[in-house]
Amino acid sequence: MLKKIATTLAFAFVLTLSLSAQRIATVNVSEILESMSSYQNAQTQLDKVAAQWRQEIAQDYDEIKGLYNRYQAEQVLLSDEQRKQREDEIMEKEKAVREKQKQKFGPEGELFEKRQELVQPIQEKVYKAIETYAIDNGFDFIFDRGSSSGMIFTNEEYDKTEDIMKQLGINK
Repeated sequence: MLKKIATTLAFAFVLTLSLSAQRIATVNVSEILESMSSYQNAQTQLDKVAAQWRQEIAQDYDEIKGLYNRYQAEQVLLSDEQRKQREDEIMEKEKAVREKQKQKFGPEGELFEKRQELVQPIQEKVYKAIETYAIDNGFDFIFDRGSSSGMIFTNEEYDKTEDIMKQLGINK
């Protein structure tokens, strides 16, 4: 029993020593990205595209609202078959607009694809700079303190955001 406890303590001691030898740093990837003009330009472009699509969809909904208002005003004058036809027309247009909205803004929509096209190369450049920095400076772990990574506390001493920004040629 005593031998088992001694072995466990020795193992814990060796593990503690090996963990303390690891070098850890943090960076704020969001801060780095927001400091890059290429990222800001990409965001502006995405915002313009999204605003245009929102306007188109709003116009489509206005058109449907107009159709519905006309239908309500003329409903008493229409036969059952004409009412059914108008209701079907309005429902089909609503369905088409919802599908357009999904196509533009859905999880796999055109805005997502456009964001991937514009932002992903910039993110890859930042991650490559972080990786290079970690290798060149002997860091074992680098955490993103700007995301919801679950990091509760970080000592500012380990924040290497400015070093990465210098490596990317970004001046604050």
